[in-house]
Amino acid sequence: METFSNLALGFSVALTPFTLMLAIIGCFLGTIIGALPGLGPSNGVAILIPITFTLGLDATSALVLMTSVYYGAMYGGRISSILLNIPGDEPALMTTLDGYPMAKQGKAADALVLSGVSSFVGAFLATIGLIILAPLLARVAYLFGPAEYFALYLLAFCTLGGMASNNQAKSAIAACLGLGIAMIGLDNTSGMPRFTYGNLHLMDGVDFLVAIVGLFAIAEVFFFIESHGKNTALGVRLERVTIPFKMIRDSFWTMIRSTFIGFFAGVLPGAGASLGSFMAYMAQKAIAKDPETYGKGNPRGVAAPEAGNNAAAGGALVPMLTLGVPGSGTTAVLLALLMTLNITPGPTLFADRPEVVWGLIASLLIANIVLLVMNVPLVKIFVYVLQVPPWVLLPGVTMISFVGIYSLSGSYFDLLLMVGFGVLGYFLRKLDIPTVPVILGILLGNQMEDSLRRAMVLSDGDWAFLFSTPIAIGLWIAAIGGFVAPMFLRKVLKKPQAITD
Repeated sequence: METFSNLALGFSVALTPFTLMLAIIGCFLGTIIGALPGLGPSNGVAILIPITFTLGLDATSALVLMTSVYYGAMYGGRISSILLNIPGDEPALMTTLDGYPMAKQGKAADALVLSGVSSFVGAFLATIGLIILAPLLARVAYLFGPAEYFALYLLAFCTLGGMASNNQAKSAIAACLGLGIAMIGLDNTSGMPRFTYGNLHLMDGVDFLVAIVGLFAIAEVFFFIESHGKNTALGVRLERVTIPFKMIRDSFWTMIRSTFIGFFAGVLPGAGASLGSFMAYMAQKAIAKDPETYGKGNPRGVAAPEAGNNAAAGGALVPMLTLGVPGSGTTAVLLALLMTLNITPGPTLFADRPEVVWGLIASLLIANIVLLVMNVPLVKIFVYVLQVPPWVLLPGVTMISFVGIYSLSGSYFDLLLMVGFGVLGYFLRKLDIPTVPVILGILLGNQMEDSLRRAMVLSDGDWAFLFSTPIAIGLWIAAIGGFVAPMFLRKVLKKPQAITD
């Protein structure tokens, strides 16, 4: 009964005209961002975060807008995967395997509609899972002390870093770089400045929003300049859109299975939608009676990864809201938004700010229905977005980034710092060093340091205190396993190459 009363509170927030309008706008913008090759949900949310401060949105409105963008981008990624054989984002990579062959067979519209329905099933059921699992996990989180939180933060670094790169050493370098940046500013305990070199602008530390917009949005501008200088063109023409009812019916249980697999992958800190998509596709192929048809245009090969990656997107919100630990790169950006709005995700969030949590959950349920409507009958509108030339996109992205950050702080130094992070992000990606662990280090570095210090104070400097409870030991084992396992599973988890002509 408590869940239903909380949902009623959420819908009272979500169904206000302004919040409903934000959800629809976020879904529309997110689908466009997802459809554009290379942007993806992380970049899209990072680019649009400054708008929330420019518009003066409150916490609930800002979170509804950004999560709608997040869900919309997960839906939109399939469009370029199917039509161009270019994944809109990394989780949509698996969709190219059967989506593009279907398009070449003249079934582009069927593939787009089927993938849209699969995305809806995965995201909607994942939101139901969020409703059930998040309050339970929030109660468990009350058992966490400083030792458990330190191990939890370490788990986030190890697993997210392990999945973010093909090289564990580069992931570790990125995490250490982020932790080093987090140390800039006044020490929380002694009040002494660290690594400021006499610069007053650095006394308060590095604003993680400045770092995020720089590492994602500005760096993306540099890459667009380098590699997207020509207009895009559709690889496959999209004819009349119809709803393939038989295809959807035949793929129904594939969607359900893939949803459960993807949601489980999303709840694991650091796994995210890419692993959910991969696991769902491989599981479906493993149990199929005709595995030889996968990769050649099998509709279930489209339904499985789309349900899996959208379910993982919903699952990734569970650890972010209940433990304050992002489950994916995009939820790390959302975590930064919450912290900037003076909201601390964790077990107390459900008790202290129920209107934020349940308003968000109710908005996600509504957003999924909106996205289904947008991505089935109106899919041709988003297909035209693929023809937008970079010389139109670049000025818009740059303007939003600069105006948004300046309106937030009013400091020219932050603009220079943002450009500096953009240059850093560009070179990191050229060196194949993942940027998500850098963001994670900046976000969680101070909390991780505070947890370690409190643990040392409570134990009088005894390091064994960090391994003193079953929860802490379990998290340490999971962290080590999450970092080491990809080294041995690299061939299995290696990203498959999209099918080409």
